[in-house]
Amino acid sequence: MDQSYTPLFTQLQEHYLKRTLSFHVPGHKNGKIFPDLPYSLFSSILNIDATELSGLDDLHNPEGVIAQAQSLAADLYGVDTTYFLINGSTVGNLASILSVAEANDVMIVQRDCHKSVLNALKLANILPVFIAPEYDISAHICTGVKEETVIKAINQYPWAKGIVLTNPNYYGLTRNLKGIVEHAHNYNIPVIVDEAHGAHFILGDPFPQSAAEAGADLIVQSAHKTLPAMTMGSYLHVQGSLVNMEKLEFYLRALQSSSPSYPIMASLDLARYYLAQLKSDKSEIISLRAELEQFKQRLNEIEGLKVMPFSSPDIKEDLLKVMIQPDHRFIKTGYRLQKQLESYGIYSELADMFRVLFILPLGKNFPFEESIHKIREALRNIRDGEPHVSLDKIQSFSFQHTSLTISYQQMQTLKKEFVSFEEAIGRVAAEPVIPYPPGIPILVEGELITKDHISYIVHLKKLNANIQGGHAISNRQLKVFLI
Repeated sequence: MDQSYTPLFTQLQEHYLKRTLSFHVPGHKNGKIFPDLPYSLFSSILNIDATELSGLDDLHNPEGVIAQAQSLAADLYGVDTTYFLINGSTVGNLASILSVAEANDVMIVQRDCHKSVLNALKLANILPVFIAPEYDISAHICTGVKEETVIKAINQYPWAKGIVLTNPNYYGLTRNLKGIVEHAHNYNIPVIVDEAHGAHFILGDPFPQSAAEAGADLIVQSAHKTLPAMTMGSYLHVQGSLVNMEKLEFYLRALQSSSPSYPIMASLDLARYYLAQLKSDKSEIISLRAELEQFKQRLNEIEGLKVMPFSSPDIKEDLLKVMIQPDHRFIKTGYRLQKQLESYGIYSELADMFRVLFILPLGKNFPFEESIHKIREALRNIRDGEPHVSLDKIQSFSFQHTSLTISYQQMQTLKKEFVSFEEAIGRVAAEPVIPYPPGIPILVEGELITKDHISYIVHLKKLNANIQGGHAISNRQLKVFLI
């Protein structure tokens, strides 16, 4: 297929150039009805914020330019079908899980998954079997699940209706999925991969292998995270014969807006075009790699910073992710480093106790030189901070292989109460407890609360970490089920 073609964007642009008169939704009428402010950031985008007009196709019944744009994406990624998502990867995870399993079905799920995966399990009343990721104690970071861990779970639950994996993780660490997928397919078990941060992996070396190339059945990607697409723009790729396409399309129609954003969809068309052009020019990828690696090297040379190295034969890092540790007498935590950088106009993706995470651009037209200058200035001009913080006292927390103590269906019939941390040990959690970032639950709803859970929550509170889990946590309480 001709990857230089942008059917949806081109048609949207041609519609705009007709200078039509709008007697249809949306109410801003091609931008003519809008607050009269001295300066409006919306002025240009409103011109292409259209609806399902003649020639612009329909996301929920695509037969024209949207269908063509989705086919081009499927061709680029080497899959059978690609769907444009305008509700982010969240809706891709929801629709994928709901389409392969029903109430009381067993699914094998990587424990450090996104909360949208947990929401899908609950919506479908699925019985999850959680498999624990590996944990690197020296780096204080989860590193994904080993192939043998997943294979062991498959052998133990050969009747599972699906497997849900997260690859890469938020920090860009990936594992090879090919062996897992092949073993799962021996049992006719479809593999769903939350590849939200890996939409660019199809470029090949030096990037990790994509889940599509590994043979996964359903692959969910946030095009807006690393490709030049608008926020909430994502792809859902499907291949093979293990997915019920009728059910999948029903859930996509049911869960996504019936008034999809044309600017978001057009940006997905353009993001695919951008990626295709980059993929066709190997010299451009080599040049990009050199520039990104040079930027990382220059970061590492800044006094007060250290680019975190990660070396493992089983793990490959995404070139677009860089973890930066503070190495400064006034800055001990990633939180403090993030705050200092923001005061000089440098905004990172996230911070945790140990590091700040940068997501680098998939392209060379970026002000790297200005960034280095500002970061140097930010580190040079700090005068006070957190000199008494001792990171060597920070506890680690490892997930365990587990399943829910009570099913989602049972949870709907049970009453709940708040109890103290001490009284919660041995009870069943009635709401998740999520340190943020990165937003991976320590406890999930329906999980048995252990002494280790409480010890780690208390530890995080002492460090003033941000914990999502209700106001009760600040009062040393957890919500539990009355059983």
